[in-house]
Amino acid sequence: MKTIEFVDPGYSGKFTRTRRACRGIVLRDGLVLLSHYPASGDLWMIPGGGKEEGETDRDTVIREVAEESGYLIEPRDCALEIIEYFGDLRHINHYFPAVAVGETERKPTDLEERLKLEPKWVTPEEALAIFSRYDDYAGEKGMKRGLYLREYTALKEVLQLGG
Repeated sequence: MKTIEFVDPGYSGKFTRTRRACRGIVLRDGLVLLSHYPASGDLWMIPGGGKEEGETDRDTVIREVAEESGYLIEPRDCALEIIEYFGDLRHINHYFPAVAVGETERKPTDLEERLKLEPKWVTPEEALAIFSRYDDYAGEKGMKRGLYLREYTALKEVLQLGG
């Protein structure tokens, strides 16, 4: 597994909190699954989320993708770890190449409901184009810039691995 680190200019130099998340780069019929949040300034993300107490990384990515998208997945081994530092937070993201193998009921959180989360299948080229615009969000939108840089990097790395 490859590890990449990003340090935000606003990083305090010392983290006091750590968040762990697992994300699935899910493929089906040559398309990649993304989470789209149209009520949040047209935000896009690779589906996934926070690890719960006692969960394995594999269990986390399976649960999170199912809850957000309604798709059951078969993940392969974790291909990439991206560690981000910003403010006083260290955010550890594990990326799993996966294939969709079935469907289940979506279970979006209240926040995901408010942001009108929609699972979307797009070509890998479309996904890379969305996230490649990370520099458009510098300055006051720095958080979105960091998120898009992370997702762009993850897609490029994992798809190169034959994800």
